[in-house]
Amino acid sequence: MTTVPLSGRRAQAARNDAVILDAARDVFVADPSAPIAAVAQKAGVGISALYRRYPSKEELLAKLCLDGLLIYVGIAEEANAALDAGGDPAETFATFMRRIVDADTHSLTQKLAGMFQPTEEHRTNAIRAGELNQHLVERLHEAQAVRPDLVVADLGQIFEMIAAIRFGDDERRGQLRHRYLALVLAGLLQPGAEALPGPPPYVGEFAGRWDKTT
Repeated sequence: MTTVPLSGRRAQAARNDAVILDAARDVFVADPSAPIAAVAQKAGVGISALYRRYPSKEELLAKLCLDGLLIYVGIAEEANAALDAGGDPAETFATFMRRIVDADTHSLTQKLAGMFQPTEEHRTNAIRAGELNQHLVERLHEAQAVRPDLVVADLGQIFEMIAAIRFGDDERRGQLRHRYLALVLAGLLQPGAEALPGPPPYVGEFAGRWDKTT
């Protein structure tokens, strides 16, 4: 199939949308309470142009989180496909973890959960992400590549802990996040490790924070 190029006007609209979303991510991760006007200012577009694309702050937040969720699903699908193709389980898992950290999807979770009403598309893709996580962890346990008490719900908490590292510029932040991810992976890739203290989180334990509260 041949991809039909966008018309000049549609291409410009797509570029504007990308600029708006990039600006919105920066603005709202830094300050979830910021007004939508701050996004227009950072993006360098008029507030009326922004409102034509996103009539409310809630819709903009929903779009940001859906995009982050779709990125996560795509990376998790590729990790599972790599295992299905015979990839080394430990290296596949480490690559998956590094890619999610680089995508920084969990900064959105930390900052924006509860600030908009999730749609059916959010729920469908969240279920898909959970299924992919479950399959990945099961395969890792089958291969005895990770500690036996690693559970699916641990992954989200690990990603959020690393996303909480926000010191310095983009380069320094990335260095620090990968430093601490390496320490985490050193603890996870130990199939003979002693049991962790306390009960693990259960699937869905943190889902309630996505209920709109504002």
